[in-house]
Amino acid sequence: MPILAAEPSVYPDNLLDELAVLDEERRWWVIYTHARQEKALARQLYALGVHFYLPLIPKVSMIGGRRVKSLLPLFNSYIFIFADDSERIQACATQRVAHLFAPSNVQSMTRDLRNVRALIDSGVPLTVEARLLPGQRVRVKHGALLGVEGVIESRRGGDRLVVAVEFLQQGVSILISDFQLEPI
Repeated sequence: MPILAAEPSVYPDNLLDELAVLDEERRWWVIYTHARQEKALARQLYALGVHFYLPLIPKVSMIGGRRVKSLLPLFNSYIFIFADDSERIQACATQRVAHLFAPSNVQSMTRDLRNVRALIDSGVPLTVEARLLPGQRVRVKHGALLGVEGVIESRRGGDRLVVAVEFLQQGVSILISDFQLEPI
């Protein structure tokens, strides 16, 4: 049982589905926040009506002998906003932003964030992957993750599907069998 109710990790709900493709006035920005400010910034962006995506994953901890479930940012200190210039300025005015980056390929960013969300929604255990190595791009062809694209890597005898946010050079991975994958 979480201590606090879950807050939105994506605003609006259709941001990654269609809005990021249809809205030509806004673009993706990657915010690197001050330490441990991701959720506070997301709350402020929500109140301001600025479109954002903060990938959150559940974590169970023991506090005072009780199991406590909390939602933690998948990528420490990163939040993604889909904003026009005035909304970007509002986000920077919160005093929680350390750096702001503009990815060069908006379609790639949208695709990467959709794939990360699909992995989170699937409920499978995730491992954060940093400094990704080159590998073969693949697509899942069966099951709940049908259509998710990533890079396959082998580690300790097991295959992992790595879904990357290329701009950050970070991603998440899951254990997967090669029969579920097809080369792109």
